Amino acid sequence: MPEANSQSAPRLYQASTRTDLVDWGVQPDALEGTSRSSGRLFHKGPDNRPECGIWVCTPGRWRLSIPRDELCHFVAGRATYLSEAGETIQIEPGTVVLFPAGWTGECTVLETMRNVYMLS
Repeated sequence: MPEANSQSAPRLYQASTRTDLVDWGVQPDALEGTSRSSGRLFHKGPDNRPECGIWVCTPGRWRLSIPRDELCHFVAGRATYLSEAGETIQIEPGTVVLFPAGWTGECTVLETMRNVYMLS
């Protein structure tokens, strides 16, 4: 099915299985391993809000800080997010997480994960 990104309701078909992703490089702030990210951006609104796309990341561990509210629907893989406050979030296929702007901690990807995200 063709994409329709300039329509009234932008969409990307086969988000959980697409293979035409772009290499986004090594995940910054690595603590362990060399995670690589790839993905597909399919919509950016005015001032880049919202930004929507697909993100795939290979195993490894790194620090992160979420700049804007980010809704993630994980469709593949396994990972653990650990907040600086000590909260643990276990990720598996079907998990949906809303990370609020300013959320900080680290992520450990155990099995290549894929999520469909929206930054607002």
